[in-house]
Amino acid sequence: MKILGSLLLSVLLLSCQNQSSEKEVTTTPESKGPKNVILLIGDGMGVSQMSAAQFYGESTPNLERFPVVGLIKTSSSAQLITDSAAGATAFACGAKSYNGAVGVASDSTVIENLPEMLVKQNMSSGVVATSTITHATPASFYAHVVSRNMQEDIALDLVESELNYFAGGGLKYFNQRSDEKDLLSELQNKGFALDTTAIPTTTAEKMGIFMAVNALPKFIEGRGDFLTQASLKGIDCLSQNENGYFLMIESSQIDWGGHDNDADYLIGEMLDFDKTIGAVLDYAQKDGETLVIVTADHETGGFTLAANEGDYNSIASSFSTGGHSATMIPVLAFGPGAEAFTGIYENTGIFDKIAAALK
Repeated sequence: MKILGSLLLSVLLLSCQNQSSEKEVTTTPESKGPKNVILLIGDGMGVSQMSAAQFYGESTPNLERFPVVGLIKTSSSAQLITDSAAGATAFACGAKSYNGAVGVASDSTVIENLPEMLVKQNMSSGVVATSTITHATPASFYAHVVSRNMQEDIALDLVESELNYFAGGGLKYFNQRSDEKDLLSELQNKGFALDTTAIPTTTAEKMGIFMAVNALPKFIEGRGDFLTQASLKGIDCLSQNENGYFLMIESSQIDWGGHDNDADYLIGEMLDFDKTIGAVLDYAQKDGETLVIVTADHETGGFTLAANEGDYNSIASSFSTGGHSATMIPVLAFGPGAEAFTGIYENTGIFDKIAAALK
């Protein structure tokens, strides 16, 4: 009996060891981080703006394809309600600053931005916007000035920046300047292939696209598919770098529709943005190495989708302000590293999570 008992104990121990070994073998390794990050910013886009894509689009919004959702708090360092400059500086540099600040801290000192940080890792960077490329949001990813209104100075910073790709409006800040400098020639001397008439079919290592003297037209007034095509061209350009890239894409004029309390303007911009999001997601799904994040710097207009005169089967758009609001903003994420974007956190967390993902 003692011998039989010993044999049974040995069999049990061996079985446990085998089960333990099998568990160790089948343990899932830690997920690999992203090679690339694409950050899409709907300037002025809150929950109601996002909902507009659901009710006014012709199909299910691409916004619904994201598996990860979070929320950010958006106050600037000096104001409860942020502007685009402070909001984008938080995304680009990871620090709260005052309204109007572009790439500088509350004491006006320069803060390193993502492209400046990532070039040390031999990564490429780019920005796309439907505003001037010198506007507050895109500027925060390459410039350092104490006021967003200093667009000629911001243009000078672009020439000296670490960007490899840009597309938007604002040509006048480069070739019709008060100091009479020809920044287009300076950009070409820096290796940029420039186009001021169309998005080129060819792709260079460094590209600059100016599609308007000032801001681009409204989507409902004939801008066409610039945002989608400029974003895809940016991906083509930056993906030539085998070390990876960061691309910021801004749908700038959702904000302007909110400021104007113009629902048609706002909804047109929102639907155009959703189309671009879809194109970027299609790329990321095939690529498998790209983290895609969608968020906004703040909400604009206090935009609401309410029952039309009490009819719960009819929606009427309304606004509560011509300025920004203090509401929290959604964050959507897809791809490797997306799980880090859940929860509620400060807008500087966008920078922190991107920087951590690309280490």
